[in-house]
Amino acid sequence: MRHIHDLFLLNPDVIFLNHGSFGATPKPVMDVYQSWQRELEYQPVQFLVADLFNHLEYARQVLANYLHTKPDCLVYVPNATFGVNIVSRSLQLEKGDEVLISDHEYGACEFAWEFACKYTGATIIRQPIPLPIYSQEDIIEYLWKGVTTRTKLIFLSHITSPTAIRFPVESICQRARDTGIYTFIDGAHAPGQIPLDLDEIGADFYTGNCHKWMLAPKGSGFLHVQPEVQKLINPLVISWGWGGNPDFSSGSRFIDNLQWWGTHDPSAFLSVPSAIEFQKKHRWEQERENCHSLATDTRKKIDSLTGLDPICPDSVEWVNQMFINRLPKDTDNIALKEKLYNNFLIEVPIIEWNENKFIRVSIQAYNSLDDINALLNALEHLL
Repeated sequence: MRHIHDLFLLNPDVIFLNHGSFGATPKPVMDVYQSWQRELEYQPVQFLVADLFNHLEYARQVLANYLHTKPDCLVYVPNATFGVNIVSRSLQLEKGDEVLISDHEYGACEFAWEFACKYTGATIIRQPIPLPIYSQEDIIEYLWKGVTTRTKLIFLSHITSPTAIRFPVESICQRARDTGIYTFIDGAHAPGQIPLDLDEIGADFYTGNCHKWMLAPKGSGFLHVQPEVQKLINPLVISWGWGGNPDFSSGSRFIDNLQWWGTHDPSAFLSVPSAIEFQKKHRWEQERENCHSLATDTRKKIDSLTGLDPICPDSVEWVNQMFINRLPKDTDNIALKEKLYNNFLIEVPIIEWNENKFIRVSIQAYNSLDDINALLNALEHLL
């Protein structure tokens, strides 16, 4: 565990239990990232005009293999929120159309749909999925209470941000497909935390982050769009790929439209293969299992400390490396967060969702039992 911790650039004095917010990149991957930046600066014209397309093609192929899909269905984007904006601005929503989301969605992505609906006359339906919940069938049935004949699209997190629950997106996408409803899955927390097979999931649109649990540098994410709906997608930025310029052509209008959006540093995208290679080298599947085991044990200990019930089961179908525990209703979230950091050097988010207080803990391979014991001791003292 200490060997893995030493491969990260994290402050060794801080107990970092918040990988879920922005991720953390290992030193070897950062070295590759910075080498790409140096290569870009060495000959910018050659790099951006002549070499970049082949580099991106290779990086998309490696990512596609990792996600079990085809590279022609993938484009790199800076982050999952960027991917949500592309799709929400592209769909031809009309007055009377409904976009169905759960009440567990990430706030920035909700804003993207609010913006799109404001200018099209469509409506967002926020369907409650109450906690605690112990049946995946119940999740589907709660969600489906919001489906009507006007439902155009279902937008749902794969692993939710505020509640850290893994939703059964495979079954939801299949049911929606049978009903003729588009599906869009926000996988911000999924790649790298759980194995992914995007072709098997079958969502019309799927966006994810590489900079969180995949360990790639900040500014690397992806958007996956099924071939039959790629014609619906427009770029947020019109650039050289839009005009059909042969110098910027990959043979895919979808990729050309979205891959070229003016001068930017693509080094984070090009470093994704090194993040995938890092995981292979360090047997990351085993590391994920170890993290899940530690997460399960930690959940139980925090619940024992507070005397409050868990929100869902412990199995990997529900919770993986990130989880939440209830906190007493009279908890002062801001004060608790500040004291955990200022007094105990513990970085962990304290959140409020649907008028309930929670602590959200992320367990990554660099975390140890000592980190968890420090958290438990701090919570016992502060609560």
